[in-house]
Amino acid sequence: MFMAISRTPYRVSFFGGGTDYPEWYQKNGGAVVSMAINRYCYIVGRHLPPFFGIRHRVVWSHIETVNAISEILHPAVRAGLETMGYSDEQGVEIHHQGDLPARSGIGSSSAFAVGLVNLLHAMRGSSLNRRDLANAAIRLERETLNETVGCQDQVAAAYGGLNVIRFGTDGAIDVLPLDLSGENQSKLESWLMLFYSGTTRLSSALSKQLVSNFDRNAKHLMRMHAMVDQGAKLLRQGQLEDFGRLLDEAWRLKRGLTDNVSTVGIDKIYQDAIAAGALGGKLLGAGGAGFMAFIVPPERQAEVRAALAHLLFVPAGIDFTGSTIIYRQQESVSGRTL
Repeated sequence: MFMAISRTPYRVSFFGGGTDYPEWYQKNGGAVVSMAINRYCYIVGRHLPPFFGIRHRVVWSHIETVNAISEILHPAVRAGLETMGYSDEQGVEIHHQGDLPARSGIGSSSAFAVGLVNLLHAMRGSSLNRRDLANAAIRLERETLNETVGCQDQVAAAYGGLNVIRFGTDGAIDVLPLDLSGENQSKLESWLMLFYSGTTRLSSALSKQLVSNFDRNAKHLMRMHAMVDQGAKLLRQGQLEDFGRLLDEAWRLKRGLTDNVSTVGIDKIYQDAIAAGALGGKLLGAGGAGFMAFIVPPERQAEVRAALAHLLFVPAGIDFTGSTIIYRQQESVSGRTL
C-alpha cells in the first residue's frame, strides 16, 4: 500500500460545450476547444493505520469517520473505492483540497473524479495512461454515479494542455493538441481574464435540461460545433481579437439553449465587461453561476478589472501536465509493511 498525492487541473472550455454529451455526439458527432489551467485539485490518499478506532476517514467539505466504505457519504469516493475493489479489511484515508471552489463551472467534479481514479491506482502501485484515465473517470461519473455530464472535462483533466477534443458517433474520443507557438500561447494567457461571480450551483439539473432540449436546439448546437475549428484556427494564428468576438457569438448561442443558462446578475457582469473593453466571454460550465472568462486586450484590462471590481480576479495559464501523481511512497512501520 502506498501513500500518494494526485494533482489534477481544472479547465476553461471555449467552444463546443454541449456537443460533448454522448446523447448528442453518438448521433451527430461533437467537438470542443478546451484548456486545462494551472489551478488544481489535490487529493491525498493513504492506508489508515489501525490505531484510531475507525476504519476510514474522508476529508472534504465534511470530515467523515466511518467503519465501512458503504457508509461514506461522498458519492464519488464511495463509488471509486467500491469500483476498484477496496474493502473494509484495510482502512483508507482520503483528503481533498482545491485551488478553486467546487460547483463553479471550472470542471471541478470531473477533475476530482480523474484525480481520485489516478490516486486509487497509485495507492496500489499501478498507473493508467491518459486515455484510460479519462475513460475510467467518465465511466465513474456517467455509469456508476449515473450523472448527466459531458465528457470533455474528464479528458481535459487527464491530458492537460490546450486541445481540440473530438467525439465520434462511434464513441471514440480523439485529443488533438493545438501546439501554439510560444508567442501565441503567451498572447492567449495574457488576454484571458477569469472572474469568480461568488456563486455556485449544482450542474446536474441544468445538464438534464440541456440534454432534454437537444432536438429543439439542434441548429444552435451544430453552429457551436462548427465554431470549434474556427476558434482553433484563430488561436493558431494568434488572432485574439477575432477569437474574442467569436466567443461572444458562442455565448449568445449558449444563452439560448435553456432558460437557466444565465441570470440577470450574470448578464449584468457580461455587459459591464464588454462595455469596459472585453471582446467576448462566457460563463463557464453548465450555467447559472460560477466563473466567467473574458478575452480582453491588455490595454483594456485595467478598465475591465475596475468595472468588475466586486468580483475576484483569478490569473490562469495553461497546464500541460494533466492529472499527475506528485508524490508516492510505500508505507511501512518498523520495517513491516502495513
